[in-house]
Amino acid sequence: MNAERLSSELSLDDVLDVLANRYRRRLLLTLIDQNDQDDDTQGPGDVTIEDEELNLPKIQMVHTHLPKLEDMGLIEWNRDSNEVKKGPKFEDIRPLLESMRDHDNLPDGWF
Repeated sequence: MNAERLSSELSLDDVLDVLANRYRRRLLLTLIDQNDQDDDTQGPGDVTIEDEELNLPKIQMVHTHLPKLEDMGLIEWNRDSNEVKKGPKFEDIRPLLESMRDHDNLPDGWF
């Protein structure tokens, strides 16, 4: 993980870059409902990269999207078990994700 990036604030450009990809948006939106109190990475709130909802080739998720999200501190990714949970900076992006999720008039295909 890039320590310099984790110590700095997420810029609007960083956030928009992350959200520019549909699969990263869907993964982050899925994590909103993950139970923060559950430290067990095997818990039902965890997202795995095999999640059918993501409908993305595993190689693209593993080599592009998950590393980018992890590098920015938005997720923590266990490569051995392929489990994903919220990272230390997830709360920085949560208000925007919730606003997107809860908005009724967004065009189809945005998620």
